[in-house]
Amino acid sequence: METKQAIVNGAPVKYIQKPGLLRELGRWCRPWCNTGHVLVIAADHILRQQAAAIKAGFTREGLRAELEEFGGECCNAEINRLQSALLRCHGGLVVGIGGGKVLDTAKAVAHFAKVPVAVAPTAASSDAASSALAVLYTEDGRLDRYLPLAHNPQMVLADSQVIAAAPPRLLAAGMGDALSTWYEARACTLSGGTTGAGGCCGVAALSLARGCRDILFASGEKALEDVKAGQLTSAVEQVIEVNLYLSGLGFENGGLAAAHAVANGFARLSLSPAMHGELAAFGTLVQLVLEKDQAELPRVMEFCRHVGLPVCLEDLGCGQLGEEMLLLAAEKACAPEFSMGNMPFAVTPEELCRAILTLNQLARE
Repeated sequence: METKQAIVNGAPVKYIQKPGLLRELGRWCRPWCNTGHVLVIAADHILRQQAAAIKAGFTREGLRAELEEFGGECCNAEINRLQSALLRCHGGLVVGIGGGKVLDTAKAVAHFAKVPVAVAPTAASSDAASSALAVLYTEDGRLDRYLPLAHNPQMVLADSQVIAAAPPRLLAAGMGDALSTWYEARACTLSGGTTGAGGCCGVAALSLARGCRDILFASGEKALEDVKAGQLTSAVEQVIEVNLYLSGLGFENGGLAAAHAVANGFARLSLSPAMHGELAAFGTLVQLVLEKDQAELPRVMEFCRHVGLPVCLEDLGCGQLGEEMLLLAAEKACAPEFSMGNMPFAVTPEELCRAILTLNQLARE
């Protein structure tokens, strides 16, 4: 009898999205806190603008919130500092409010303390909110390692009003991260690669991943126009959900491949000032070059151009890089700890470097 890898799907217990949600976090968090004390880790601008309202929302539900400002980097030292804060306040729940690094830090703190965690993203710039994964960096901002977590967050609490008011570039970056989901899940299905959830990609994950692409192509450009105009529309709500939730489930249960390997290769060497989602969008285009996908490559390139995502090295701030440095980035991308091995064919650093240069040439034509 043929032995097959298990299909494993994970997800947050609850995903809640609505305008004004930051003011009522206590309502949703109360069932998950058995000590009555909550550690809230938040970005500095959130504390400056909304500390009183956030604290009041917990107080109304009989919870005492201890607010801690995020130190700026999701690194071991910051995680240790916040673990001490959690112990001091006898916290039974960790809540992270901010961007991806804040959320990953909150998830890591809760993971080591073995308490529940809720995350409240203030931008839809990546799918970090929904995943059972934290990306750790060194104190000076270089990619360190992936930290697999015991489970997904208990709750993802998305205040769409706050998210829509963030700089439009953040929403576009999240679209870049989400756009990669379908193409990487497709590759993992063909290769039988192992997903972040620890199994193989099943039909549910593949459907979620395909939905990311289809909704972005249908609504992504409109959503970006709307947030630039200061409007919270149905298109914006849809793209927020895709970036934060659909993509999170799609990548974790569907798997990663070349797109994120390329993004990680550039990030490991600190070659580009681009955001993670922007690097993932570029990596998606590189993956399509590797796959020789003549149908999807122009379609994805056109979408990226329309929403301001990078399609060439110059867009990444890497136009000056020579072939020797690109080969070094390709070697990092092909390292065993990254996801290049989930491609349905072997990819060498030399082949990857040629694909990057080919994409760069195609983008200029």
